[in-house]
Amino acid sequence: MTGAGIGHNRGPELAPGTAWRRHCWGAARKALLPHLPIEVLRGRLKRAAELGLDYSTYAGIRATTGRDVVAVLFSSNALGMERGGGVTPDRKAHLAAVKAARIGLATPPLTPGAMLEVPLDAAWPAPPVLSPFRVQAEMIRAALGSCPGDGAILVGGYGGERDWAMAGRLAAYLPAERVFATG
Repeated sequence: MTGAGIGHNRGPELAPGTAWRRHCWGAARKALLPHLPIEVLRGRLKRAAELGLDYSTYAGIRATTGRDVVAVLFSSNALGMERGGGVTPDRKAHLAAVKAARIGLATPPLTPGAMLEVPLDAAWPAPPVLSPFRVQAEMIRAALGSCPGDGAILVGGYGGERDWAMAGRLAAYLPAERVFATG
């Protein structure tokens, strides 16, 4: 930017032709966006349904990481198991329908073994509250096993669990209300 000295607020350019350049920029960006064949779009709609996600969420994850979701981690809080509560029948049905590795993360005092009463493939201890980032990363990586982090999502029950997704370099963190929404 030329002439941006003291007192310049870096506002919109007032030179002639700004609207035309903005139009050209928008048209160029639109031309770069992929145009998916209808068969690919149908396949992705089907895959989103298999994961129990809405299409826009799945498409966003897919666009960000460039890969499919192969694992879904569920915190015991997201499943409603905190305070010794049981998993509701609709959440059990949702879990049973997920076509990816289903991994539980048990927050104390719940044990991983108690989580296996619901349709999960595996269960691991969740990272302790306020644990160092390194510890969170190690525990999430252990729970994932051979699954790639950017091919996994975490469904959590409270905002602090978002840090687990960042530590494990997961594709996304999704709040339970969004994943288990009815209607």
